Amino acid sequence: MTSQETTTPAPTLDLLARPSGGFAMVAMDQRESLRQMFAAATGERVDDDTLAGFKLAVAREVGPHASGFLIDRDYGFDRVAAEGMVPGGLIIAVDSLQQAPDGPVEDTAIDETIDLAAARRTGAVAAKLLLIWRDDEHRQRRLETAAAFVRGCSEAGLLSVLEGVAKPVQGQEAGFDGPAAIREAARELAGLRPSLYKAQVPLGGAAPEERLAEECARLDEVIPVPWVVLSQGVERDDFPAAVRAACRAGASGMLAGRAIWSDVVGSADLAAELRTRSVPRLVRLASIVDSFARPWNAR
Repeated sequence: MTSQETTTPAPTLDLLARPSGGFAMVAMDQRESLRQMFAAATGERVDDDTLAGFKLAVAREVGPHASGFLIDRDYGFDRVAAEGMVPGGLIIAVDSLQQAPDGPVEDTAIDETIDLAAARRTGAVAAKLLLIWRDDEHRQRRLETAAAFVRGCSEAGLLSVLEGVAKPVQGQEAGFDGPAAIREAARELAGLRPSLYKAQVPLGGAAPEERLAEECARLDEVIPVPWVVLSQGVERDDFPAAVRAACRAGASGMLAGRAIWSDVVGSADLAAELRTRSVPRLVRLASIVDSFARPWNAR
């Protein structure tokens, strides 16, 4: 992750927010995970062109309704930026993912081949780094990686979106306290003061809304910056209530992918399915954000 410019004043989160001050953003930066979704939906392992085509379709059909749009360089960022497909703030993913072809993301690093200053000149207003958080011997190294990311974004004049995903140490899954780990990851990573922190929904969103709101309130207490929730690990039909619970507890909205478009993967008429399924979902989520989210600048 290189930067060819000296420190530049960072833009404000208004570039990613709705007029309400909340965030209704779409994540389209999945890579091997998206290939796995295609395999599950179609029974076939698709090529890179299929992945890129899907991402660009989401950008064209769903992107205009999003306050921000996240995409990776390998499968579409340059075209989305060059063609101005999304009116909201454009976010470039700068994480290098360590992931087996058919497995989950196990670890991440900063993709040092991405020039942040060049991405800003191309049209990005923010960069995002996914960090897998575990209470293991690599905890300090990951913290240093996150700090370098926040620092690099600031120097390049980009907003920093830091995503912490808490996972158990291998062999210790049975005793893993998910909500506590999510809080500890947030306390540590959001304490680095990224522009925006992206958090998991406690309990996978699989609990009554009041229970989720209680857990999200505990999470809110340890996050000193504006924050949003992601949708991975949450059932699609549960996500609106999860967003509402998080926003009631202090979150400023969401940056979500699967909860919006996962069931149209492999569709024969993709554009039509995105318009009839995914867009209404995003519009509903945006309404929840407008009604319940804490405006980012009220943090």
